[in-house]
Amino acid sequence: MTGKNDRVKKDTPQVLPFRYQFAAGAVAGISEILVMYPLDVVKTRIQLQHGRVAGGEGYTGVMDCFRKIIRHEGISRLYRGITAPILMEVPKRAIKFSANDSFAPFYQTLFSTPVLTQPLAILTGASAGATESLIVVPFELLKIRLQDKSSASRYTGLLDCLVKVVRAEGPLALYNGFEATLWRHIVWNAGYFGCIFQVRAQLPDPATSANSRRQKTVNDLAAGFVGGVVGTTFNTPLDVVKSRIQSVAKVKGLRGKYEWAWPSLGVVAREEGLRALYKGYVAKILRFGPGGGVLLVVYSAVLEMFGKVV
Repeated sequence: MTGKNDRVKKDTPQVLPFRYQFAAGAVAGISEILVMYPLDVVKTRIQLQHGRVAGGEGYTGVMDCFRKIIRHEGISRLYRGITAPILMEVPKRAIKFSANDSFAPFYQTLFSTPVLTQPLAILTGASAGATESLIVVPFELLKIRLQDKSSASRYTGLLDCLVKVVRAEGPLALYNGFEATLWRHIVWNAGYFGCIFQVRAQLPDPATSANSRRQKTVNDLAAGFVGGVVGTTFNTPLDVVKSRIQSVAKVKGLRGKYEWAWPSLGVVAREEGLRALYKGYVAKILRFGPGGGVLLVVYSAVLEMFGKVV
């Protein structure tokens, strides 16, 4: 066990000042979203599809959704609402990684643990996810409104969407779905960073490899991919209800069908079956599996570059 812990410690980037962690996370986040965003649009469309597919308007899967969006709405629709996540990705990813790197030594000191352990990696990831969720909720809500086929025509763009939501529902409406978003990010980050720790411990140590840079890249891709798949598997039901909560405008005096995460899980399961809680899962896996690898590789590479110049 000691050898594995030492290996994880060596394979983890040195803790640099916050500004460098922030910049590395921002670069990693934007790189991932520019490549993977169309899958996010497809995922949201499938998640917002209530009940079973009926008629030609429904989506039977990822490829069917891609085909119908391109055929009926144009290829540009796959990038509808990308401004919100681009603006969100800088603080979101930056906070994800910098918070994770900052919480790790904090918990090690708090629990008198000289090296990072599996439980601490999970706790650290969950804490980073909770911190991240405070920033992303308004961006997520605007993104969902712009991606939703039933409401997208109401808005000409991000700023128009922001103005109309605030005007019609009030400024606090931007935080609709905060509780569901909080749980979604806690679960995903706990799974992601917890898996990164475990997978890295099982892979060859780059320091003893003939090509240390290549081995480190392979390790990061593998760890990030597994972490992305596991995090996505655990948090998809919460993502489904979050999308449902944020897609519907709140009306004063009327109770919404979806308001809180855990009761909403029960509503979806009862009305549409347990499988409905995993709507959009394939699109998410296709995005966050490779995307998780891209995030970790870019983040580690940028941190390594900063480490050489500071």
